Amino acid sequence: MATDRDSVLEAAVGILSRRPTAHLDEIARAAGISRATLHRIFPGREALILEVGALGLRRFSAALDTARVEEGNAEAALRRLVDAVVPDAALCAFLAGENQLYDHEEINDLWELQDARVRALFLRGQQEGVFRVELSAAWLSEAFFDLVAGIGWAVQEGRLAPRESAFSLAELFLGGALRRSDTP
Repeated sequence: MATDRDSVLEAAVGILSRRPTAHLDEIARAAGISRATLHRIFPGREALILEVGALGLRRFSAALDTARVEEGNAEAALRRLVDAVVPDAALCAFLAGENQLYDHEEINDLWELQDARVRALFLRGQQEGVFRVELSAAWLSEAFFDLVAGIGWAVQEGRLAPRESAFSLAELFLGGALRRSDTP
């Protein structure tokens, strides 16, 4: 059986997003390979963690591109982002839960680029009068990402059906982020 990096990374996400301390043996079994084969693909746990983190950030960047977050009405852009990012919610769960990633400057730089785009979306929405102004754009960005991660965990654990995840995320988030006429 041929082993490709992407299938190993997907298996690693499935395990590590739920259990960040999982052993490499568990990840190898989930990928259907031996631990020795896993070590030939990734020289160690740190290399695997960094590659999964980089994959998560690449996919989040692609979701931002697909959603065209810089275009049109901010609420519509956010809804497009929800639809684009939910398929990779497990990767967001991994990114949210893996503390080892915060020690790597390159990962932090990649994350800052993505977060700046989401903050800009919320700031634009605040300026348009769409999003609440008493909540900072930085906090809205953080809360949004954390809810995406929560969707990833809920779907993996069977607490939320995948087909309901985008709707659930958008409605829960926008229920708290949208500006209301009775808000000071």
